[in-house]
Amino acid sequence: MGAKPKARPGGRSARVQQSVHQAVRELEAEQGRAALTVPLIAARADVTPSTIYRRWGDLQQLLSDVAVERLRPEGPPADLGNLPDDLETWAVQWLEEMSSTAGRAYIQDALAGDREGSNAGQCSAYAAEQITTLLGRAAERGEPAPELDVVLDHLVAPLMYRILFRPGLLDPAYARHLTHTTLTQLTTAPRT
Repeated sequence: MGAKPKARPGGRSARVQQSVHQAVRELEAEQGRAALTVPLIAARADVTPSTIYRRWGDLQQLLSDVAVERLRPEGPPADLGNLPDDLETWAVQWLEEMSSTAGRAYIQDALAGDREGSNAGQCSAYAAEQITTLLGRAAERGEPAPELDVVLDHLVAPLMYRILFRPGLLDPAYARHLTHTTLTQLTTAPRT
């Protein structure tokens, strides 16, 4: 059974989504992930299991949807007054969050239930939005900066690769090194 597109509607649909997501988070904290079932989640959310199946398709797609919401940044990145400090601070914090046990589990859930690639795209959009904010601040200050895709390809992508496939090789120094390389070798003058 295929899931319907995961639009973010208002009204009853938004309330159902919110109560189901909250039920997943509560039950996972209380009983552990292995105990999660659609009927258990439905009972906690006060919806029928068919509501969950109709909206998400299966448990994995529901967990994927919840994971994407958990990966959403809570606010804009720190503004330390210059792009090198801003980007390095963001990269180290992002690495710390994404490489934590919880962060890796959310990434794996987001990707595992993502048959069409929309959740992966949403997670990428979160990072792109944060970096766009940093690059926009740099432009306002007249600082030279790389293009968004350069930062995604040369900073975010290698970090994500190691988070997923080589977690033993992660540390803040690696994020700082990638940031420095991205800014010194791949930066263009500010646009006028």
